[in-house]
Amino acid sequence: MRRYYTRVCNFYYGNESRLLVNSDKSIPLNGNKNLSFDHIEIISRTSKKKISIKKINNLSKPLKKLIKIDLNKIKSKQKNFSNLNFQKIPNIMGVLNLTPDSFSDGGKFNTVKKGLKHALEMFSSGANIIDIGGESTRPGSKAIANKTEWRRIEKIIKFISKKIPISLDTRKSEIMKKGIKNGVKIINDVSGLEYDPETINVLKKYKIPFILQHSQGTPENMQNKPKYKNELLDIYDFFEQKISLLKEIGIKHNNIIIDPGIGFGKNLKHNINLISNISIFHSLGFPILIGNSKKRFIKEISGKNDTKKRIGGTVASSIYLMMQGVQILRIHDVNELLQGTKVFKEIIK
Repeated sequence: MRRYYTRVCNFYYGNESRLLVNSDKSIPLNGNKNLSFDHIEIISRTSKKKISIKKINNLSKPLKKLIKIDLNKIKSKQKNFSNLNFQKIPNIMGVLNLTPDSFSDGGKFNTVKKGLKHALEMFSSGANIIDIGGESTRPGSKAIANKTEWRRIEKIIKFISKKIPISLDTRKSEIMKKGIKNGVKIINDVSGLEYDPETINVLKKYKIPFILQHSQGTPENMQNKPKYKNELLDIYDFFEQKISLLKEIGIKHNNIIIDPGIGFGKNLKHNINLISNISIFHSLGFPILIGNSKKRFIKEISGKNDTKKRIGGTVASSIYLMMQGVQILRIHDVNELLQGTKVFKEIIK
């Protein structure tokens, strides 16, 4: 049988959603009556068909069986972890780059005093968790020594891990182990666990939640003409295969977040297709994280070059992602983003 994928679509929010769910006219996403849908798109490598949920029973028996398996994952309530509440959309992961060369704010917060102040400001503004990184993975960047990376982040992690939840943005198993021992709650490996083969053993040993991100290539070469047969389905297959492999080698817990990796080995077309069809990833059954904040696609669409002038594009794309049920947004400007989402929610509630 041809391989099919299920993308939920035609979402409703707030009171309208609750009314439709209560009258069995829409299906709640992850058991959340405040966000529901009443259509699905059935996608293959050669076709695409959008149908109402009422017409699922009219499908062929084998296809109907596959769709219902996907829908069970999409409907199931997700377990909260690491100060993230998946009934509350969106959760905000505040970005703290303790680097001199990150694409958006390199050098801005890379002292203990400045970094600590910014982390606390983001948390008090409403961030659920703070993602701390000591190595830039911007396009064209090169790996740095473990010693240098840990030196950049050690004091901040030790200062704030007892006060606020921390995610650690690193590709290196040695840094992960040190971070976990100092109170880190989530591991965020942008390489998709590919950079350091020891990483999987660390995740297995400590049973710590982690973010599984897709990236084509390495930061040094990932933007050198990235190619896909079908970026949406290729990346979906990557997650499905990787999660299956992780289960086989002993990582049994479901505290996994998936991140399609906007800007990591993707051009403008790839990024926009991923964002506009992001709800396909709900059928994997895991929370979705998107790092859309200040990314290059905003510049490419708007023509604004300075990363400081990309807040508008960040807020616009974030609201769309929120309305597609994305559970976590990785954001630099936490206060501005939450201001935008709160106003939007109040208008449409």
